[in-house]
Amino acid sequence: MVSLKLQKRLAASVLNCGARKIWMDPNEISEISSANSRQNIRKLIKDGFVIRKPTKIHSRARTCREQAAKRLGRHTGYGKRRGTREARLPTKILWLRRHRVLRRLLKKYREAKKIDKHMYHSMYLKCKGNVFKNKRVLMEAIHKAKAEKAREKSLADQFEARRSKNKSTRLRKISRREERIAAGISGLAAK
Repeated sequence: MVSLKLQKRLAASVLNCGARKIWMDPNEISEISSANSRQNIRKLIKDGFVIRKPTKIHSRARTCREQAAKRLGRHTGYGKRRGTREARLPTKILWLRRHRVLRRLLKKYREAKKIDKHMYHSMYLKCKGNVFKNKRVLMEAIHKAKAEKAREKSLADQFEARRSKNKSTRLRKISRREERIAAGISGLAAK
């Protein structure tokens, strides 16, 4: 058996791959062994006596199938878990997600003039203090606060209207009394 180490090395260099990827035709050993230059190797490659082996297939079909099943919630029981719950999905990430959602909602409401800056600030601090567990709860709290504010305003308006009405009637009474007194005094003076 002739050593074709040189030819294999040259072929690897010409074909720009590793020596293990080179295939040499076992029927053309004598022809190949006589080739001692890159030029000769190129000719052998052209003739098809030396070829580059195709890359091995590393199939991902099984992996894809497993991942598709995992997306449906299979293979995720206690026995398949290696990390702690915190390591698998940190509570900090959950907190950040929730917080960003709540702050985004507050910002949107403020820009749409649904809430004023004072309510925005108080709700912002409550969000920071972990008062609202999700977006729905925050929205309900905002609606409740707005309703309460509107009710207080209407009560204040009614109270103010009542006060002004009472004041006007009092003034009217006082002016009428003064008129009567003045009329009485002038009547006495005429006698």
